Amino acid sequence: MPEQKFDRKRSDRPREDRPRGDRPQNERPRRGKASPARLEALAALREIREKDAYAQEVLERTVDVSTMSSEDRAFATKIVLGVVSSSGTLDEVLNQLLDKPDQVSPDVRDALRISAYELLFLDKSPHAAVDQGVELVRSVTPAAAGMANAVLRKIVRIRSGFPFGDPRADLNALARLYAFPVWLAKLLIADLGLPEAMEFMRLSNEQAPLFVGVNTIRCSDTVLQNTFHRLDETVDQVFYDEKPIPGCFRVADTRALLLRGVKRMLTSGRIVVSDAASQLVASSVFGETEPASFLEIGAGRATKTILLQSDAMRRFGHQIENYTTLDNRHFKTKLLRQRIAEYDVVVKETLTADALKLDDVFQDERFDTIFIDAPCSGLGTLRRHPEIRWKITPQDIKMYAQTQLDLLKSAAPFVSDGGSLVYATCTVTHAENNGVVRAFLESDAGADFALAPINGSSCIATRLTQGSMDAHFAARFVKRG
Repeated sequence: MPEQKFDRKRSDRPREDRPRGDRPQNERPRRGKASPARLEALAALREIREKDAYAQEVLERTVDVSTMSSEDRAFATKIVLGVVSSSGTLDEVLNQLLDKPDQVSPDVRDALRISAYELLFLDKSPHAAVDQGVELVRSVTPAAAGMANAVLRKIVRIRSGFPFGDPRADLNALARLYAFPVWLAKLLIADLGLPEAMEFMRLSNEQAPLFVGVNTIRCSDTVLQNTFHRLDETVDQVFYDEKPIPGCFRVADTRALLLRGVKRMLTSGRIVVSDAASQLVASSVFGETEPASFLEIGAGRATKTILLQSDAMRRFGHQIENYTTLDNRHFKTKLLRQRIAEYDVVVKETLTADALKLDDVFQDERFDTIFIDAPCSGLGTLRRHPEIRWKITPQDIKMYAQTQLDLLKSAAPFVSDGGSLVYATCTVTHAENNGVVRAFLESDAGADFALAPINGSSCIATRLTQGSMDAHFAARFVKRG
């Protein structure tokens, strides 16, 4: 990105577009001491950085189980996810204001990012944000406290001009507004159009809603609804295109998962936490006719396996007996075996192998349905994995698209005549979705296939709206014969 100098000129940015956050009522930062929520957030950010871990996974084992008040846990979570999602933008600003940005230690940078995020994205009180930022820096490197004070006060002076340009006319300002890399903002605009790209970026910074799926092998929709009703918790059936997604419910309050009755449903394999878009795709894989044989490629941690066999039970009255899973990592296959046992899911064979070399795995086997849950950029899940936007590169998008096409080509010979090949991603890029579909149909491997309806449409392409499911894609190919 070209170097961008910031001035104090007030931006045309609509104030309501700036994410806001109110300080928890019981969180009163005191001079000379960083608040518990910020200290916990700083520790979590360090672990995320040092272990190159997903923010949500670190939060689950740190902030979520801390002894802080619920308000402080919520504030610490907001800080961590906010800093992770906007780290590139925060660093751009900090690097302009630091005398020697390359000499700032990672721990000090984490602390500066927290206060910069509060000032630029949460409209926090300048006095509180600066004071707390200085104390956070002092907690890791006392000698850097003076530098932190100077830099954060500079941000206070320039923050009225953030994002330092008119987002409606300046791509760099637009990318800063929503904390996206410039190249990715440009790609989204090209693929989605400006209005939808702006909405996608804005909503990618919102909190993800919580959805659960009913495992019909062990439970029913009525049991789930009655359980939540007894606990005075709200769950709502989820709809897509005005049709209910079978067994899919939105949980109004995420804290409900901590209640004893809900925890029992989770630990006993009666419900599974899964985004509604994943549940929609899983409920759309089977057609009206039960497949005699089924292969799931990219089975991972078994969430889709659970959903698919649950849908088979709902649809056909029993699970698919000749069900095979395949993943390329042994630890995931091991975890899959554990989870399917917990959920009473039938899988005839669990394989660990390279799906790009299915000739080495299968000989004369043919499957009525092959489902490919393809590796992808994951941009449709940014609310749950905010760090993706700063890790992904343009080259990664191309690599994923090529791998996805190769997976389809590898699987095609093993689909029975008249059988289905279902392809799914959790992203929104044209290259990985419609581009892969077209490339496959135009290839020699795809010559015997034609697109077929899935969930009553030519494809599934969910989009982010307020409180909606993630953005996923799925298409079905049918083999002639």
